[in-house]
Amino acid sequence: MGRVFLIYLEGNLYSCKHCEAHLGLAKDIISKSFHCRHGKAYLFDKVVNVSVGEKEDRLMMTGMHTVVDIFCVGCGSLVGWKYEAAQDKNQKYKEGKFILERFKVLGPDGSEYVFSEDVHMAGSDAGDV
Repeated sequence: MGRVFLIYLEGNLYSCKHCEAHLGLAKDIISKSFHCRHGKAYLFDKVVNVSVGEKEDRLMMTGMHTVVDIFCVGCGSLVGWKYEAAQDKNQKYKEGKFILERFKVLGPDGSEYVFSEDVHMAGSDAGDV
């Protein structure tokens, strides 16, 4: 295995809650109205320092999507997913975009999102822009 080189971002950023590798800038958030199993999730236009898993079709609250899980390259933690394709034409805007699960990242002020036991989502991807 080779050496890992991380990209460092400047500004208000989100980072891995385990190793603090930089993942995305607040200015690259498209929507904060998404949800996942652990509560809030944010749709990003671009992220850094992630690797991708295998493509798979997932039925989400907004329909069938082809996605890949994304992992922090610093520690290997699952931090969200990337939309590869959407079946519904109204969901095409998500293609090529990334979801970071708020529960799995630190916010711009270094804060952790606290998981609420009251959150019962039937699937992921509840938000709309």
